[in-house]
Amino acid sequence: MAIYLHIRVLIGILVGLGLRHLLTGAVQLIQHPGRYKIYWVHLAWVSFVFLYLIHFWWWEFHLEAITAWTFLLYFVLILYGLLLYLLSALLFPVDLTDYEGFKDYFYSRRRWFFGSLAAIFVIDIFDTLIKGAAYLHGIGPEYWIRVGAFIVLALIAIKTRNELFHRIFVVFGIAYEVSYILRLSFTLG
Repeated sequence: MAIYLHIRVLIGILVGLGLRHLLTGAVQLIQHPGRYKIYWVHLAWVSFVFLYLIHFWWWEFHLEAITAWTFLLYFVLILYGLLLYLLSALLFPVDLTDYEGFKDYFYSRRRWFFGSLAAIFVIDIFDTLIKGAAYLHGIGPEYWIRVGAFIVLALIAIKTRNELFHRIFVVFGIAYEVSYILRLSFTLG
């Protein structure tokens, strides 16, 4: 139990830093409404990452059931948290003066953002495999479809600036994440 609490605190710090970055960026938009050219796809990804961070933190309560911790599992969870923070930080730069607005910034940094998103889902696979055969059996086939779809779509998003693709991807991402939470993670225990 003490090990779990230690890990939970460290993951909580990383999730908290990510949430802080997202909220600080959102507050800047509210405080200075005319300063930045807002782009709804960017804001939708902010919403997705916010929801994903909250879901990750909620889901990690399941770690309490793990009785034998390894450094590999610890490392993978910390890496997961670091990537979530990176994803959050990539959405709001410290300074936008080199860009025409959030649309210009978003597409210029899409390789980093979607590369990080794909990496998160790859790390999630390792996280899942490390937790053992019983856990793997219990998650069902939807998990693999979800992870595979997000990795493939993120890799396509790295390559394309096609706005229609990015609009559809973010709407799909948010809708699926909400559905996933409501169906599979709404209640613990």
